[in-house]
This record gives sequence, structure tokens and C-alpha cells, in this order.
Amino acid sequence: MAETLEYDVVVLGAGSGGYAAAMRAAQLGLKVALVEGDKVGGTCLHRGCIPTKALLHAAEVADEMREGGSIGVRGSFEGIDMDALNSYKDGVVQRMYKGLTGLVASRGVETVNGWGRLVSKDTVDVDGTLYRGKNVVLASGSFSKTLGLEIAGRIITSDQALNMDRVPNSAIILGGGVIGVEFASVWRSYGVDVTIVEGLPSLVPNEDPSVSKQLERSFRKRGIKFSTKTMFERAEQDESSVTVHTQDGKSFTADYLLVAIGRGPATSGLGYEEQGVSMDRGFVLTDERLRTNVPGVYAVGDIVPGLQLAHRGFLQGIFVAEEIAGLNPRAIDENLIPRVTFSNPEIASVGLNQNKAEEKYGKGNVEAVEFNLAGNGKSQMLGTQGFVKIVRVKDGPIVGFHAIGARMGEQVGEGQLLVSWEAQPEDFDGLIHAHPTQNESIGEAILALAGKPLHTHN
Repeated sequence: MAETLEYDVVVLGAGSGGYAAAMRAAQLGLKVALVEGDKVGGTCLHRGCIPTKALLHAAEVADEMREGGSIGVRGSFEGIDMDALNSYKDGVVQRMYKGLTGLVASRGVETVNGWGRLVSKDTVDVDGTLYRGKNVVLASGSFSKTLGLEIAGRIITSDQALNMDRVPNSAIILGGGVIGVEFASVWRSYGVDVTIVEGLPSLVPNEDPSVSKQLERSFRKRGIKFSTKTMFERAEQDESSVTVHTQDGKSFTADYLLVAIGRGPATSGLGYEEQGVSMDRGFVLTDERLRTNVPGVYAVGDIVPGLQLAHRGFLQGIFVAEEIAGLNPRAIDENLIPRVTFSNPEIASVGLNQNKAEEKYGKGNVEAVEFNLAGNGKSQMLGTQGFVKIVRVKDGPIVGFHAIGARMGEQVGEGQLLVSWEAQPEDFDGLIHAHPTQNESIGEAILALAGKPLHTHN
């Protein structure tokens, strides 16, 4: 008979959602097993957020070197040393990983290294050892979707793109969402000839339409080519190139094809359906308290329908631990989760865009203002273009924050507070934003919303 070990909570998957659930549950005095076949930290730390942002930082430095002459700084951009860049990127990941594993261990979480499978409603099997939990948290994460393409040779996903040993001369990116535009931005900064192929009418189609238009203008200026309303048909490769054919008869040829059409839930073969967990196209269905239909079984992160963001999974993990511990935490409002696309220019948003707000409240009951970053001193220094847009219910609360421009991701925290606390422009009477900062652009937008713009035209 297999050995059975008993726990209060067994967590299957140690990505952002899983390790947060495990650490918070242990902090609350529960006995926890955290099962992971790869490394604690999951996609975000090892194949997603952290390594991509390291590459994006290098891209920012490359752009600054190119543009230094325009502000009187002499120097030149001579290219990318991929060995040194990968060493820098891997060093960031390793330091974060070492810190995280130390934190998890210090909290008393038992980490089980191995691939787990749900074999009964309360038990996970890892290489023949059974881990039974009074509660089980499913947190198995996601994988890069491929449209059925064989990922080999010159056809790659973000996993391979993060570990390339040379800078390609040219690349086609299939998908103009967050992953696609971030890699387009990185590669263009490295000197790559980039073309994005997107089936929907605009890049970053989930953002406010005015943000999408500004990104497209900025990308054109940077020399990033894109073809929207263009449906993929097939791809073929040889030793020296890959060619993409689209349904409207177009073809594109480059050194590499990056398939960046989003991520799917990693749930196949893990026993969820066999144990009666309700699923939809591979996603695990939950109620607003992240409970599945099976008592005692919860799900968090990318396997739960909704925004596939590391910080969403992290928040859900904390919520589930507190729910299990009987703290009755407040249900998560997905509309209040901030979103950042770390391209150049950066995009930051939270809440409803103007179209969604008008659908919800009626077109005549919504107003929006945009403050152009041309009127912001720090943005002028950075040489960036963009705006801050705030959407409110007429004579009511702010329901959406949208920004685009260099480093505007750093401003999304205040945007989240504006929306989540249902702020009104009048709430800012007597408050001021520090000068000269990009943060001032939010203050200017609020002044405009209050009917007293100072640095914009009425």
C-alpha cells in the first residue's frame, strides 16, 4: 500500500497562485504540502514575467544608448551580447528563486518535488506517495497555445524566445496581445525587423480603443510593422527562414515565427475531470469564492477563467488560504485587477474602458478625459508620447483608468485606488501630485475631470 500523508491543505502547483496559497495557509497555522514538478515560482518567475521584463529593461537601455546623442550624451549602440544578456536575465531569476524558496521553507511549508495528480477528491498522488488534504487547491498554471503548429526549428513560443543565443534579423509574431507586443518591442529595440500578424481589428484589443490607436501610432514610428484583421492559415519553414500564409492571401517571411496567441490552462491528464471537477475547455470552473463543485477543492490562477496574470493568481491564492482558515475574506472583484503591458510605450489600465462603461451605464451617462503627456515635464524629458485617460460615471465615481507612455505601468497603483475606492474628482481637493513626475499626469486628468483643467485646453 502506498504511504498516505495527512495535511490541512495540499496545493497542486507552485506558481504565483499556488505558493501564495501555501504561504498564507501556513502563516495561518495550517499544515501545508506544496506539490511542484518543476520549480517553485512557476511560469511567472522562470518563463514569464521576470525574464521577459529583464529583456525589456535591456531593450530600454539599448534605446537610450541609441538616443543619447539627442540629449547631448555621446555614445553608440553596438549590438546585443546574447551570452551576457542571458547571464543577466538568468541571474535575476536565480536570485528571485533563491529568495522565494527560502521564504516558502521559512513559513513551514513542505515542498514536494514531483508531478502530482488528483486521484481522489482529497488526495494528490506524487510518484506513488499520497498526500491527503482536508482541502485541495488546484493551481497547475498554463502553457503557450500553438494553434496546432509544431514548435520546432524556426517556429517558437515565448519559452524558446526567452533563451535564444542570437538576435534574429527578422521575426514574425503571431498575435498582437500582451505577449506579442512585448516581444515585438524587445526585438525592435535589439534591431530586429518585426511584423505582427493579428486577427482582430487592433493591437492589444482588450484595451481602451484610444490606447490601441496610440500604441499602433507609436509602433509605426518605431518601425514595427503589423497587419490587423489578418487571419493565420499556415506556416512552413526551411533551414533558413519561415513563411506565414494568411487567409486573405498574404504571406510574410522571416528568420523566426513567434506564436504568441495566448495561454491555455494546464489541466490535461491531472485527474480533475475524473474526480468530478466541472471543467470548460480545460478551464476549472469555480464560484466567486473560488470553490469548485467538489467540496473542499478550490482552484486559483490561470486555470480559472479570467485574466491570466501572475498578480491575479497571487491574490486568489491568499484569498483561498484565508477562506479555508475561516476568515471569510471579501470576494475578489476581477474588474479591479490592474493590467500592465510592458512594451515601449507601456500600457497600464484598471477598470472599465470607455466602451464598456457606456455599455454598462449608458452612453450619455459616461464622461472621459485624456491628459496628453506632451504637457507633462518628466514625460518630455523621457521623450515619450501618450496620455492618461480617466473614465467616470457623469457626476459619479471614476470607473476606469487607462494610460500609455514610457514607464506608465508605475502609475497603475493610483489608478487602481481611483477605481476601487470609487473616487470622485472632488475627493482630490487639497491633494497635489509631486512635481516634476509622470504621476502629475494623473492629477492633471483629475483636474480636467473636475472641470478645472490647468495645463490642457477646455
